[in-house]
Amino acid sequence: MNHMKKLLIIGFVWPEPNSSAAGGRMMQLISIFAANGFEITFASPALDSDFMVDLEEFGVIKKSIELNSSSFDDFILELNPDVVLFDRFMTEEQFGWRVSENCPKAIRLLDTEDLHCLRTARQKAFRENRTFELYDLLSEEVAKREIASILRCDLSLMISEFEMEVLNDVFKIDPKLLFYLPFLVDEMKEDDLLKLPSFEDRQHFIFIGNFLHEPNWNTVLYLKEAIWPSVKKQFPEAVLEVYGAYPSQKVLQLHQPKDGFYIKGRAEEANEVVKKARVVLASIRFGAGLKGKLLEAMQCGTPSVTTDIGAEAMHAGLPWNGFIENDIENFAKQAVLLFQDESVWKQSQKNGIAIINECYQKNKYSNKLIDEVNTLLMDSESHRLHNFMGSLLQYHTLKSTKYMAKWIEAKNKKN
Repeated sequence: MNHMKKLLIIGFVWPEPNSSAAGGRMMQLISIFAANGFEITFASPALDSDFMVDLEEFGVIKKSIELNSSSFDDFILELNPDVVLFDRFMTEEQFGWRVSENCPKAIRLLDTEDLHCLRTARQKAFRENRTFELYDLLSEEVAKREIASILRCDLSLMISEFEMEVLNDVFKIDPKLLFYLPFLVDEMKEDDLLKLPSFEDRQHFIFIGNFLHEPNWNTVLYLKEAIWPSVKKQFPEAVLEVYGAYPSQKVLQLHQPKDGFYIKGRAEEANEVVKKARVVLASIRFGAGLKGKLLEAMQCGTPSVTTDIGAEAMHAGLPWNGFIENDIENFAKQAVLLFQDESVWKQSQKNGIAIINECYQKNKYSNKLIDEVNTLLMDSESHRLHNFMGSLLQYHTLKSTKYMAKWIEAKNKKN
């Protein structure tokens, strides 16, 4: 009888696919491993949320775990997983040493989500009103932590080819430690557009994004203060609806119906909301990774106007699903053109389908991922032997993180 391979996913939070692209990404990963016969356990120290997915519906075992507690050691020893997936580098920092100590043969995967140090460094440069340079990354504390985590793992799943280049060129990471895995969706045909609302049946501009993510808040503020006045000057009847999970008070205060600027809050079904809109506006000024909201717009047949940062690594040089503009006046001008010109709008829809089929095909990447994992399972020793820096960091991290965690655990028991 074949051994049923076990996958343990350790999540920073429970997946919320309707709240964030990260939640959707996690469900894609779960789907790939489940389809390939893995028994999946998802563990997290996070509290349950009202909007978390019901993992058991997907055949996934849900397990709550504690930070800085030897109870995790007992749990993982009993589970004895073949593969452990950390969903952010912070999760690997907390639990990676315990995995290595208790299940040294388990393959350790890191899903970076996006390169956090790139997002942080860009945000810092933005706040300091200067141009971001790649070598800003070398002075980032987050970079030192994140790169150490990548080196300690057997393989890191990268969502952006640009970020892979950064890791190769700036940090000299061995390409064998990286695996390109973008968002994965089904193929689309131009006939699929006929099943979606038509140009005439759609109304309003839209923005959608989780407000726990700082780039999203900044995008909405920039829309409100800089871009929207220019749009309204050209198109007085224009309406923008802003959707997103976890809006703070500062977000809600931007609600101004008299200016056609509506803060709508959480969307129960994000894709239904996007399908009814005519144009997505995403004036993103800093961030990293791929923008799930822009891929979702393509799937919904909704053209978009975004920036170079928004479209980064998303379209393989193919014509965009709308326009890419960084200048405020040009952004507003193209937004109005896309909203009003049906022929431009329809061609943008077709561009989106071409991007989906070229860059995000599920069939193109899912089998490659499983093949890579199976290769590691068969020959992890050789792979690790060639990752000396990772072994070095693993050795020292085991010592330092282990004793810090044990000190915190002892302190918690005393208290």
